[in-house]
This record gives sequence, structure tokens and C-alpha cells, in this order.
Amino acid sequence: MQLPVMPPVSPMLAKPVSGVPAPDSIAGGLVYEPKWDGFRCIVFRDGDEVVLGSRNEKPLTRYFPEVVEAVLAHLPARCVVDGEIVVRTGERLDFGALQQRIHPADSRVRKLAVETPASFVAFDLLALGDDDLMGEPFGVRRAALESALANAQPPVHLTRISSDLAEGQRWFEVFEGAGLDGLVCKALASTYQPDKRVMLKVKHARTADCVVAGWRAHKQKGPDGQDILGSLMLGLYDDACVLQSVGVAASFTMARRAELVEELSAYAVGPDETHPWSEWRDATAHEGARLPGAVSRWSSGKTLDWNPLRPELVVEVGYDAMEGSRFRHTTQFKRWRPDRTPESCTYDQLEHPVRYNLADVLR
Repeated sequence: MQLPVMPPVSPMLAKPVSGVPAPDSIAGGLVYEPKWDGFRCIVFRDGDEVVLGSRNEKPLTRYFPEVVEAVLAHLPARCVVDGEIVVRTGERLDFGALQQRIHPADSRVRKLAVETPASFVAFDLLALGDDDLMGEPFGVRRAALESALANAQPPVHLTRISSDLAEGQRWFEVFEGAGLDGLVCKALASTYQPDKRVMLKVKHARTADCVVAGWRAHKQKGPDGQDILGSLMLGLYDDACVLQSVGVAASFTMARRAELVEELSAYAVGPDETHPWSEWRDATAHEGARLPGAVSRWSSGKTLDWNPLRPELVVEVGYDAMEGSRFRHTTQFKRWRPDRTPESCTYDQLEHPVRYNLADVLR
């Protein structure tokens, strides 16, 4: 492979902002794009050679053979394209199905490539032919990308773009219903700057009251070699009054992590006490879902060991979106809620975006 931009390349990143900025808030103007909820991927193609590079610069190539085939069929013969690998289920993006594609067995990868095929959504062009475009402004790169992908067909897509504030705000509100993750704002005059937070991103901000049902230790130890808190394990009650694991909260200083272990010790489950998640320590309980104590898919052999607590504490956390019945990302600790009972922490409090057909976003 001989391209003007060679792998690996760290993708350009975005910093969060609280609201959709106006197009003229940055010199040269801003444009808006949907924020896709998938795996960031920089595609390198040189003839018959294709490399799919991830955000952490590790290749994704072997996990998505159908994307490699799509690149060979629909992208220019020599190019470097930044975009997102996504999986669609029905009318929505399905990040859970996408995660399943990272599997060590090639036979499993090939099977899932047929059952849950991935698509590639392109949104930037780093090189074309012998030309390195990273030093060009985004406006120039976008025009070149539109020309390069003029004849592309699904599963390769060119992301939408708009300079209209009202349109950007509408996308932010309605596209979430198709499983998208917010809005990305790009300066038309900006060059491509790997691993720099040059772009802006707007994501939904919400809060929920959750039951604290356990904690996991931090990868680092305290000053005396003792365990310190890594994350609080959160639960919500479903319609059958069963406490379901919904994610974790982990936004604490190192000093506070040590203090929390001491404070939470008063709620530790004793050897003769029961816990709603006790049976989840049994390995057979992990076959159908990711539960406390399961083996991590991303770190082979690493278990997610946890310390059970009596489900008596309630905490308010900040979150952006749900993925099925769980929080899509790690939540942010807001405050303790001594005024709330654990039983009042149900799924009913969560916002549910109005459904929107993904096909209309891609169109």
C-alpha cells in the first residue's frame, strides 16, 4: 500500500458544547452533520488493498469483510476516507449488534457479516489519488468527497450536511429516534488535525435516579495498596419489580474514590444476606446478556468483578442515551438522593425519543 496518507491515523475528534452553535459563530462558518452511533473508521484503499483503521489506530479490517467488499465496489481506487461503521436493525441503528461483530472467531465474524451486515457512512476525505488533502479546509475536502462518492451505492453512504441552523436543530431533535447520537459541527475553514478536538459535538443531556446495587474497584490502588472505587453499579426496577442492571457511574476524583469505599462499607452485603443480583455470579447467567461479573468482550479474560451492596441508596446521574435497557455510556454522578426510595427508581422516568426511520436519515 502506497498512499499520500498512510495508516495508522488517529481521527480528528470533537469537543462537547451545550447547545447547537450558530453557523457564523466561528470565522468562515460552521456546517452541521448527524452524529452517527457506530465505530469510527478511517478507510485506506490502494487498489485491491483495504485497511479499516479504528479510533485507537487498531485495524478493524478482519471484523467487517462486507465493508471491505463495499469499499472495493464503491470507493475510488486510491483514497483515504474518514467515516463510521454502523449496523442497522429495522428503522434504527443498533450499537449492540455492532459490538457483537468484534469476535475472535473468523467463522463467527463471517456468520454475523451475513446476519447483521454493516454499512459505512463517509464524512471526510483525507486523500484522493496522489493528493494529501489533510491540509485543505473542510469545505474543499467535503466538495471533493461529494464528487468522489457521487456514484456510491449502499452499504456506502455519504452523510448529510447543512449550514442552516434550524435544520441542524431539527436533526438534533428527530434523528435520535433513528438511533443517532446527536450533532457534529464542523468549521468550513478547518484543516484535518488527527487526535485534536477541533470539531464540536452536541449530545442529549438527561438525568435519572438510580439504585446503587454495588461497586467495582478502580484499576489503580489507594496510597496504602487498598482497593478504591472505580464505578458505582446502577439499577432500575422494571414492570415486574425486578432490579435490572443499567450501567455505571464513574465521575469521581481519586480522593473521593477512596472515601466512597469507606462510606459504602455500611451497605455491604453480608455472607448470610441475599442480593437481587446474587445469581448473576453463576457463569451460566451470562450466556444471554452482559451482567455484573461477566467476562469483558473488549479485554479477553478480564472479569468485571463487583462488590454487592444492599439496594438502599439512590443516586442521580447524568446520561445521554439508552441502548436497549441500559445506559449507552458511563453516566456522570450528580448527587445523592436521600429523598427518593429505591422502589421509585423505575424505567418510567426515562425519556423515550420519538421513533424516526433511519432510511430517511440516510436518504
